[in-house]
Amino acid sequence: MSSLVLLNAVGLTPRLLPYAPRLHALAKAGWMRPLREVVPAVTCTAQASILTGRTPEQHGVVANGWLWRDTGEVRFWQQSNRLIQAEPLYQTARRRAAGHGRPFRCAKLFWWFNQGAAVDWTVTPKPYYGADGNKVFGVHGWPEGLTDRLERRLGPFPFSTFWGPMAGLPCTQWIARCAAEVLRDDRPDLTLVYLPHLDYDPQRFGPAGCDMARLVRELDDACAPLLDAVQATGSRAWVVSEYGHVDVSHPVYLNRALREAGLLTVRDGPFGETLETFHSRAFAVCDHQLAHVYVADLADRRYVRDVLSGLKGVGRILEGEERGEVQLRHERSGELVVLAERDSWFAYPFWLDDRRAPDYARTIDIHRKPGYDPCELFFDPKLWQPKLRAAWRLVQKKLGFRTLFDVVPLDAGLVRGSHGLLAEDIQDRPLLIGEGTAPGEAELPMTAVGDLVLGAMGLEE
Repeated sequence: MSSLVLLNAVGLTPRLLPYAPRLHALAKAGWMRPLREVVPAVTCTAQASILTGRTPEQHGVVANGWLWRDTGEVRFWQQSNRLIQAEPLYQTARRRAAGHGRPFRCAKLFWWFNQGAAVDWTVTPKPYYGADGNKVFGVHGWPEGLTDRLERRLGPFPFSTFWGPMAGLPCTQWIARCAAEVLRDDRPDLTLVYLPHLDYDPQRFGPAGCDMARLVRELDDACAPLLDAVQATGSRAWVVSEYGHVDVSHPVYLNRALREAGLLTVRDGPFGETLETFHSRAFAVCDHQLAHVYVADLADRRYVRDVLSGLKGVGRILEGEERGEVQLRHERSGELVVLAERDSWFAYPFWLDDRRAPDYARTIDIHRKPGYDPCELFFDPKLWQPKLRAAWRLVQKKLGFRTLFDVVPLDAGLVRGSHGLLAEDIQDRPLLIGEGTAPGEAELPMTAVGDLVLGAMGLEE
């Protein structure tokens, strides 16, 4: 059985596929099916569902971040593979292959939950953090020497284009070329490749505000070296995506409403206000178009629900057993799960006065913020020459001064695109492109992807 490459082209939908001639050709030569999203339709939850064939309440990845109840910390974008509470695809494949007396080797390239994964090759973005607060961009990989080899051939990974105001095409181009190198040199049986290009401008400007045809062509062109390597090694390429984007016009500030109602508590200090999770009666962990609301005393649930249900942009609020309707009845979930209206999304700020905003709010700080912040995709338009300001901050840091890259705006109204809900139109759902015998269904659940990949590799149950 030839090796298989699974390209995760986040943001690609059936509607957009015709703009990608190479990927569209794969679909014509094989088959394409729309996928029914999991909720929330966000990166970590979708990838965990693809990898395990389980729902969020089974694998436990209930969002890109959630409250760690034992420590009172909100953590986003954690990379540990152990956070997935179900068996991932690569472990299932290795176990079944061993049962058939076959070896199995997997490369996991920029997919999430990379650290500690039971795979043979990994590459993932991982900065170095100094004791003085300094941060140096870098990628982490295994086995030892892999990332050194790749960066000698391809140049340094363009980290600034993976996330932040400069996020764009170069990182996707680098990742695709990286995958081509691994495929040619190491010949994995399964190669998982994450290509994020369509996740940037559609969030910044909304699908209607982008030249989507150009963006999809750029993604398709970036895939060329990897698809050439697929052909040269006699491998096969499948394509999957996680969600499509929608236009939004209204940010909803759940935490500000909870604070004004006397439910959310902050601690003021020299670096601005910080969220007090231990002393708050309720607070929201916001992630695109879904929020987990943690309520310390269940007796407060009705009051919290009443406070939030009156906000413009709030769609549904699910409580207790109701959370099972979206497969989020899990201990990591909030006592309330809040879904946005389709043209709205949930912004995390909890401060009422921008002068008291925490210092991290104006920076790219994905691990410290107690919620997802797409404002990090922008330079603050209120700043004079924000790129020059960022360059000056870099000079200050290189000279040894402690400084903040405070170039991120606080105006959530700049964000015009989001995701997280089920798509209304089947043409705007994520997709799966495969080969061989096509599934009989016109649409597949996202949880079906893993079994189909295993079947294609001759490792079905």
